[in-house]
Amino acid sequence: MLNPQQLAAVEHCDSPLLVLAGAGSGKTSVITQKIAYLIARRKLAPSKIAAITFTNKAAREMRERVAQLVSTEDAAALTVCTFHALGLKFLQIEHARAGLRRGFSVLDADDSNGIVKELAPKGVKPDVLFGIRNLLSRAKNGGLSPEEALAAARSPRELEAATIYDMYQQRLAAFNAVDFDDLIRLPLRILEADSECRDAWRERFRYLLVDEYQDTNDAQYRLLKALTGERGGITCVGDDDQSIYAWRGANPENIDQLGRDWPSLRVIKLEQNYRCGKRILRAANQLIANNPHLHEKKLWSEHPEGAPIRVLECKEAEHEAERVAAIATTLAEKHKARWHDIAILYRGNFQARVLEKALRLARIPYHLTGALSFLDRAEVKDLLCYLRLLTNPSDDAAFLRVVNVPKREIGSTTLEKLGQLAQSRHSSLLDATRSDSVLRQLTPRPAAALASFASLLDELRSASLHESAADLVELILKRTGYAAQIAAGTPDASVRERKLGNLKELADWFRAMQRNSNTSGGNSAGDLASQLALLSHADRDEPGNAVRMMTLHSAKGLEFRFVFIVGCEDGTLPHEGAIDEGRIDEERRLMYVGITRAKELLTLSWSAKTKRYGDVHNNQPSRFLHELPQADLHWQGKDPEADKEAVRETAESHMAKIAAMLASG
Repeated sequence: MLNPQQLAAVEHCDSPLLVLAGAGSGKTSVITQKIAYLIARRKLAPSKIAAITFTNKAAREMRERVAQLVSTEDAAALTVCTFHALGLKFLQIEHARAGLRRGFSVLDADDSNGIVKELAPKGVKPDVLFGIRNLLSRAKNGGLSPEEALAAARSPRELEAATIYDMYQQRLAAFNAVDFDDLIRLPLRILEADSECRDAWRERFRYLLVDEYQDTNDAQYRLLKALTGERGGITCVGDDDQSIYAWRGANPENIDQLGRDWPSLRVIKLEQNYRCGKRILRAANQLIANNPHLHEKKLWSEHPEGAPIRVLECKEAEHEAERVAAIATTLAEKHKARWHDIAILYRGNFQARVLEKALRLARIPYHLTGALSFLDRAEVKDLLCYLRLLTNPSDDAAFLRVVNVPKREIGSTTLEKLGQLAQSRHSSLLDATRSDSVLRQLTPRPAAALASFASLLDELRSASLHESAADLVELILKRTGYAAQIAAGTPDASVRERKLGNLKELADWFRAMQRNSNTSGGNSAGDLASQLALLSHADRDEPGNAVRMMTLHSAKGLEFRFVFIVGCEDGTLPHEGAIDEGRIDEERRLMYVGITRAKELLTLSWSAKTKRYGDVHNNQPSRFLHELPQADLHWQGKDPEADKEAVRETAESHMAKIAAMLASG
């Protein structure tokens, strides 16, 4: 079922391969079929193959598709995971080389930001803190150590960030912890410096397949290079036209770097699109042709032309949202579309509020990607911190979160004093609570509470040796009194049930992860908690039958029958900052990604006026709209028939809303 280009990509194994896979061109099929080919035809042991992508959701889908092509035993032996999960697996095996003790913790973004805030000068503004954290992360994504970051600093802000980076790493070392960026940086430094370890891992993985290659940053590329070596057993699949993550360190130049590092590199283009109608593809091709390309490609499709692309001129954002809701209602009522067939895409999350209001008024169910998710709930984070602390007693961040959860009457003054005593002894906070000499220097009542807390953790740690992670969650809820506190302290029955349901879901997650533990680096409660910490919002979303609302960045990799891209005015898309800084090419790629999500119908809308910081601004339609093939567009105001259709849709939507209100009243 492969086309000639896909088949060539599957069968080429004798030199490094770059597959330039246009949107909707079947790149996942190429990767999964190539894995099966390597096992069946090239007789490569499945345990020697690693497929790497950027989200756990993509890895899970890839693993499921491979399982349909190979035996159950072979599928179980494969490594199919994200870059960060691979780094976690590496560190769990090579923890001693990284200066870590077994059972180290993976700090989440909140923990990392909290440490940076503690180390930064007192009273520093939130935007400055955000900038420092970004500079620190950028240094790690560049593979720099604190010393190298200090030497590379070129401004007072970079110098300050590099200084904090040094103290930050010392704090992580004391906690026996790493952050997300360390999951790439530390394996990279070990592999580049230690030839024995490098040779062992090159033997462990004889062939690498990399999805979404255009999204790799410098450290990830160097990690791939270190794992592959001169042998060049690697296939990279990506699309330079969909490189939209420069703001988080992605370097599209890595596509060109492949050819420089491996002169024998072969390039194969996948240009047949299996998703979009011809009209949508023409628009996408003409738009992206305005960007420079080292490797030219042009998507084509055997699908029908499809409906004209509608361009809606709206008065302001509220009017735009009403129009979108009206058309969505018509799609559902007249064209029998399911709500999940529809996506509304926008440049920034700030655009979602007015759209949510319009959808609620129209009685349209929606799912907001990027909203507070299951793993961000306070009760779930509390339980994960208990598990972290049981596995890693040096994890002071986890200790501080749960030492008073449930309430144990241990005040901030006591914790501050405990911190000073622990620091003077060069011990963790938990170890300090086990010292009689430390407890004697604290007020008796909180000292007794701390001793009781330490005793409880010792009991739970003993139980963790015999209990599964899921059973351990339930034991923690019972022994700590956490579940009882939720039951007694949450008057609202719906909130109470939601919180307890989230904790039950956490146990269910662990059961599911243990069933699929072949791809992880460990199966203990702490290992599974670390793997859960790597999940992104996209991995956690379960939208159901609802209109999908998300940013254009979040939409990459998805497809829908009907797509709306709102806010198509200069200053929004392209973004005002990108216009000022000359970063139009990436904004154009973002628009290209949005267009190529649509399978059947694409609607683009813009507002003539926008309110910003209390002022009203007059807008111009996005320059990208003028770069599209005008013969394929129906502009409102220029096409009388399209205008009549828009009026009819709006009227029908309003009538439907009135009828629904009367029926419910």
